Amino acid sequence: MTTRRDFLKSAAMASAGLAIGGISTKANATRTNAASYSRIVGSNQKVNLAFIGVGNRGWEIMNDFAKTDLANVVALCDVDLGAKHTTNALNKYPNAKRFKDFRTMFDKMGNEIEAVAIATPDFAHFPAVMMSIKEGKHVYVEKPMARTFNEVELMMKAARKYPNVVTQMGNQGHSEANYFQFKAWKEAGIIKDVTAITAHMNNPRRWHGWDPKITKFPAAEPIPETLDWDVWLSAQSYHDFNKDFHYGQWRCWYDFGMGALGDWGAHIIDTAHEFLDLGLPEEISPIMLKDHNDFFFPMSSTIEFKFPKRKKMPPVTITWYDGVDNIPAVPEGYGVSELDPNIPTVGGGKIQPAKLNPGKEIYSKDLTFKGGSHGSTLSIIPEEKAKDMAKKLPEVPKSPSNHFANFLLACQGKEKARSPFEIAGPLSQVFCLGVAAQRFNKKIIFDRKTKTVTNDAFINAFLTGEPPRRGWEDFYIV
Repeated sequence: MTTRRDFLKSAAMASAGLAIGGISTKANATRTNAASYSRIVGSNQKVNLAFIGVGNRGWEIMNDFAKTDLANVVALCDVDLGAKHTTNALNKYPNAKRFKDFRTMFDKMGNEIEAVAIATPDFAHFPAVMMSIKEGKHVYVEKPMARTFNEVELMMKAARKYPNVVTQMGNQGHSEANYFQFKAWKEAGIIKDVTAITAHMNNPRRWHGWDPKITKFPAAEPIPETLDWDVWLSAQSYHDFNKDFHYGQWRCWYDFGMGALGDWGAHIIDTAHEFLDLGLPEEISPIMLKDHNDFFFPMSSTIEFKFPKRKKMPPVTITWYDGVDNIPAVPEGYGVSELDPNIPTVGGGKIQPAKLNPGKEIYSKDLTFKGGSHGSTLSIIPEEKAKDMAKKLPEVPKSPSNHFANFLLACQGKEKARSPFEIAGPLSQVFCLGVAAQRFNKKIIFDRKTKTVTNDAFINAFLTGEPPRRGWEDFYIV
């Protein structure tokens, strides 16, 4: 375990090295990125697309991209090529070139790639994104953008430095009905004077049932023959291989994932965060953490985020609930959770339902709204109030493209990306701050202007994180 003193010292050194220079990678620094910049508005040419991470979630988004018929898949990159979970992708695109290391991919065929789709574990998003941007490749990356606050900050900085690169975070609801409804209702004054939001995701998680009295990481196990464990770790400090780090298990650990908040937050509070102009919170408080430990996420968490007044909008408090035994109360007139294609259905109707779909309740001065996750639309509650408001509701436009098509059309210059880093970055940083509150079980006072924690130097250093492993330092220089 890293001591508090060692962490502060190493994080300070890391911070000092992040403010100078330009993005430097193993790729040829003089390689032209004209291929990505030469898109002509109105062009019907397909986008030459490479995938970094092709198993599990990578396989899913690969099929979503395929449905758009807007991409030509030219490369597949995964640290575990040949494993059972990556064979579907290899069989789907047998002519695509294959790599285990994205750095080698760019070295060998960078000029043939125009865009990348990244679906690696959360902690490994950052280096792949940074190299892609430097190479002039448009970037689609799954949510959340990165594991640490500073990594997200550097990704936003890189996107500003290379403005011709299209960026998109994979919170797919940002291109579905939820997005367009919230936007229309906000502009029409239906959603206004919001003061509180309850957000919840109470489904079982992978670490539920683990021993919270853990005192060390699980023991080393043999590395599978197909897996390049060194590249899997990327910039993260060295950990011995264990099956509970690999596949989707990485999401459980502070060192690798972002827990329930990072996994689902971008599908639940994304529209409220953007259209209410919330930005970054000024206070983050862990109200309840069940079975807190230093290694993996709590069994249940209640976290409060306080956002200040913005222009004419009042302060907002978002309260996040996760854990199967941590169901929030819902308002009178909530009704039932309707069947939704994006989230599991539940029974309900009681003030304290035994089970509740992932979603949110939004409280404003005059109206209360309930909504689900992903593309689920909002409803006004109770039903009598909804009937009274029906004639006042504006027409909501239909989405011209789903999230995957939107990204590729943006690469072609035909649309604007709906979840670029300038929008998705601050949202991802909210989750980073929430995870910091979970990990240290302490209230955080945050200065929105300087983007620093003012009440705890250790937590402030945690926002930067430990220095990257040797050989990965240049990815952290913009």
